[in-house]
Amino acid sequence: MRRKVFDLLASAGGAVMVVVLVVAGALLMWGASFANNEVHNQLAKQEIFFPPKSAFEHAKPGTEITPSMIPTVSQYAGQQLLTGQQAEVYANDFIAVHLSEMPYHGVYAVISTKAREAAPGSPQAKELASLEQTSFQGTTLRGLLLEAYAFSVFGEIAFWAGIAAFVLAFVMAVLVGLGLWHARRTPDTEEILEPHRVLAQV
Repeated sequence: MRRKVFDLLASAGGAVMVVVLVVAGALLMWGASFANNEVHNQLAKQEIFFPPKSAFEHAKPGTEITPSMIPTVSQYAGQQLLTGQQAEVYANDFIAVHLSEMPYHGVYAVISTKAREAAPGSPQAKELASLEQTSFQGTTLRGLLLEAYAFSVFGEIAFWAGIAAFVLAFVMAVLVGLGLWHARRTPDTEEILEPHRVLAQV
């Protein structure tokens, strides 16, 4: 095969890869933007706010703010919950802590079972029914917030994958340019493996 033909074919294949990578990068960036916007918009509708900064000055076990919340939750004190990272912190370091302090560690399945087993109309049944509702609400909210966090992680992965696709497209474009430049400098009669060299080796 003529060297120039090979260079042109390789450059054409490289050009196709550039187009594919650019399209992939654009789609990934759109996916990242979509995920982040949806997470932000859905969380904004919930109007959830972190406790104010003053609440963390008197952190005590068993109260709204426990000492374990200070390292993570306090950094968002007073802020509205709008990002996936905030959702993770609120779910795991705020709601989960309060659930764990409830009877049966706030596990909804356990409390629900105990409530069904309690004698109807008894004080224990009423107490368990209240705990069941609280556990259900807390567990549900925590699950929804963690789902928002998961989508934000997908968005972040898509963003960096998009960046990588654009970088690879740039590198491939440079290689395509070098291939075309080499093709222009290559004589029309030059072969990839010249016959006389092959015979000499034999």
